[in-house]
Amino acid sequence: MSRKIMTVDDSPSMRMLLRVALTDLGYDVVEAEDGLQALERFPDEEPDLLITDINMPRLDGFGLIEAVRGDDGNRNLPILVLTTESSDEKKARARAAGATGWIVKPFHPEKLAAAIRRVLH
Repeated sequence: MSRKIMTVDDSPSMRMLLRVALTDLGYDVVEAEDGLQALERFPDEEPDLLITDINMPRLDGFGLIEAVRGDDGNRNLPILVLTTESSDEKKARARAAGATGWIVKPFHPEKLAAAIRRVLH
């Protein structure tokens, strides 16, 4: 059974790049364009991994991570942050919210694959 990954990014081109890279790696991909849409789709999709951007309208990545972590059933869900932000302050804030790892855009497919393997297996 292939693992399901939810990608959350307000950029259609970034969602497409992620979909192609993750599908090539053999994962099922579910997409959301911001944190609120991700939360709406979350209960039905039950992803094995969440990959989220930080800067998004309506609900940003920090808010999404906090909301997902607020549900006891998601305590162990791996969450990777994929963003153009690389400041230590933002990384610390993402970790405090409950993020498992951090990938800087533009991502390299091999680095993405390695990060996913690290948190999923």
